[in-house]
Amino acid sequence: MNTKVESTSSAVNPLDLAKYAAAILLVAAGIAGWYLLSWPTPVRVLVVILAIVAAGAVAAFTAKGREAQEFVKESLFELRKVVWPSTDESIRTTIVILIVVVIVSLVLAGFDYVISQGVRALLEQNGGAA
Repeated sequence: MNTKVESTSSAVNPLDLAKYAAAILLVAAGIAGWYLLSWPTPVRVLVVILAIVAAGAVAAFTAKGREAQEFVKESLFELRKVVWPSTDESIRTTIVILIVVVIVSLVLAGFDYVISQGVRALLEQNGGAA
């Protein structure tokens, strides 16, 4: 159980709105730079990447950005608790899955064959009577 007290306030801080607007403008400037600058392509790519990174940095200092940072920290903490399978377990599981996939596909192919033969027989029977 999480012992943290969750904030129920949904008020929007005007400073956060300005930061969101600045982040959007940075991304828009990066995209505009891609189309308007006559620099070599690698430099234009770098401009777009830098604009996106700068926008992310600006957005990180908003309330939602701090919540996202906290979420990432908690996720990384939980990820350390995961017990990963060994190589042998992974290989055995993969082999079992491949065998099951082959068996199921053969069963479905058999159903398809039986149904297509039944439809073909019905069409021949009705086609001959007409």
